[in-house]
This record gives sequence, C-alpha cells and structure tokens, in this order.
Amino acid sequence: MAQNNYRDLINNVRNRLDPENLIIEKSIREELASISYSDVLEYVRYAMNGVEPAYTQRSKDAGENVKTHLTNGGITNASYRYQGSIMTNTHVKGYSDIDLLVISDKFYSVDVHNVKGILNESSRQIHYSSNQIFRLQVENAVSSYNGNSLDDLRKLRLDSEYILKNKYIIHDLTKPKSIKITNSGLRRDVDIVIANWYDDITSVINGKGDNRGIQIYNKDYHIQGKADYPFISIERINNKSTITSGRLKKMIRFLKNLKGKSTLAIELSSFDFNAICYDIDQAKYQNLIFHQLVPVLYTQLKTLATNQTAADNLVSVDGREYIFRNQPHKMESLKNLVIEIESIVADLKSNRVLL
Repeated sequence: MAQNNYRDLINNVRNRLDPENLIIEKSIREELASISYSDVLEYVRYAMNGVEPAYTQRSKDAGENVKTHLTNGGITNASYRYQGSIMTNTHVKGYSDIDLLVISDKFYSVDVHNVKGILNESSRQIHYSSNQIFRLQVENAVSSYNGNSLDDLRKLRLDSEYILKNKYIIHDLTKPKSIKITNSGLRRDVDIVIANWYDDITSVINGKGDNRGIQIYNKDYHIQGKADYPFISIERINNKSTITSGRLKKMIRFLKNLKGKSTLAIELSSFDFNAICYDIDQAKYQNLIFHQLVPVLYTQLKTLATNQTAADNLVSVDGREYIFRNQPHKMESLKNLVIEIESIVADLKSNRVLL
C-alpha cells in the first residue's frame, strides 16, 4: 500500500478548490482544532469540502452570459437548463466548466410504445393509479408533431454556432454534441448542448417536471442520443444532502478527490459516484462527524467490490440505469478505489482518529 504524503495532497486539493487564494479556510481550521489533529484528518476535511461560492458563481455567470447572447441573437422556441456537478455543488475544481442545455420547445419525444401498451392491456394498468392512467390517456391523445424534429435540432445547433462564434474569440464548433466557448473575462468554459425533451412512463405518470429526460443532438450523425434524466438526479441529490446536513455531498466530493490523487486506473464518473453514495442508507451517516464518513464509504465500496449481486443491483440516482451490471472494467475501477480508501482508513486508525 503506497504511503500518502498528506501535506502535498492537502496543497493539491486546496489549489483545486481555491486556485486564486480568495479565502482563508477559517471554518475548517476551527473544526479541526476541536478534535484530535493530524495531517490525514486535514486532508479528509479538505477533500470533502466544496468549491468556494465565488468560483461557482463565475461559472454560472458565464452560462448566463451565453443564454443572453443566444436569446438576443434570435433563438426562440427553446428552454435553457444546466446540468452537471455544479448544480449539486459536488464539483471539486474552482475552475469548473458548466454545461448549458438549449432544449427545443418545438417538439418533444415520448415513449409512445409503452404508453399505448399500458392503455391497451388491463393487466398492466393495475400497477397505476387512476390519476396516472389519466395522465397516460392525455399523453396518448396529443397529436403527433408534423415537423421534422431532426432538422429542427440541426437548425438550433447551427443558429447557436453562428451567434456564439461572433461573440466569443475562443470557440470550438467541431464537437458533435456540444459547442464550447471560453469566457475570457470570467476565465470559464461553457459547453452548450442542443437537446430535446423526452418523456418516458415515469415522467408522464409523475406529471413531468424534473422527471423529464433529454435527448442530446449529435451534429455529425444527425441523430438524437439516448435519453438522460439529469434534473431528477440533481433534485434528489440536493434534497437528500439537505436532509443529511451536506454529508451526502461530502462523500461524493471525497470519492472524486480520491480518484484525482490515484495513480491507479479508476474509470468511474460523477454519475457513478453519485449512485454509490446516494445508495447508502442515510441512517448510517446522518449524525456522523466528517471523518467518520470515511469508514461508511469504505464499507459501501468494499461491499460492492466483493458482492457481485450488490454491484449488479446498484442503480443510478434517477433509478433508470444499472451502474456495474455487465461492466467488468467498472468493477476493476471499483476495486482500485477500494485500495485508495483502505489506505486512508488505515492512516486514520494509526493516528487514533478512528478506533
């Protein structure tokens, strides 16, 4: 097991969180002073800490500037939403990009096959309330869109490109799924993603809202991608973290920072880390001190890495996707993450922080 140089690790995390040294972490110092101090303890606290709000606000301001340019440039029939770690405050870099979704309001896609299937099969209807059946009936009665949805998305993409390339000196229009611009004044990148709304059965029966999915447009292949559901995930993480006084987000950030420091192959995404932490029973950690969250995370990771059934049954925060099922490369990454957290647990115990 590799020896951790915690002073270097602490400096690395601090530099990512606060690259311009805007603040002094008095609150962290005071918290550490109230318990038995050690370098590993300080590292854990910094690795769980959120990015300073001033940096996050710059990322959001850069996104808002893009929205203003697109709206003033004549983009109509579109809604704007953000996705990604910034919206849950689980990002771990002060200089974080932000994803701005430009969602066509001219049409939306629906899982028509399953809507009709439920309405045509009484045996399936017993699983739904009368109100949910009514919502399915309303959706089924909506007239089909007579336009060309792919052409609408392509026009929205090209119009956005034209507006933004004339507003930002640094821009990249070559990516198939996004336009990237750099706001030089705010020192932030914004990824502008063209998409359409998508409603599956869960979205329809729950009245849509944050349950709605999106399909991202791919310019190179002129296709809509598979549906993603970022908004319900954002809502659930924010809500559960509020209930646990921020502890859920501390655990997510900690895993991201473990990945960042590791020399092992850990090919797990924010999407995966969210699912791993969200799955933990909040009763196991909602009253714990920050460093006590580490063994809780260790137990969760170890269980998933050694119990294939548990790993196979872990689902995404939105409940629609299995994280590790039939993905052996992710299982290997999970085992490497266990190695990383084992060393932290061992050092906490050797410093008598954990007994």
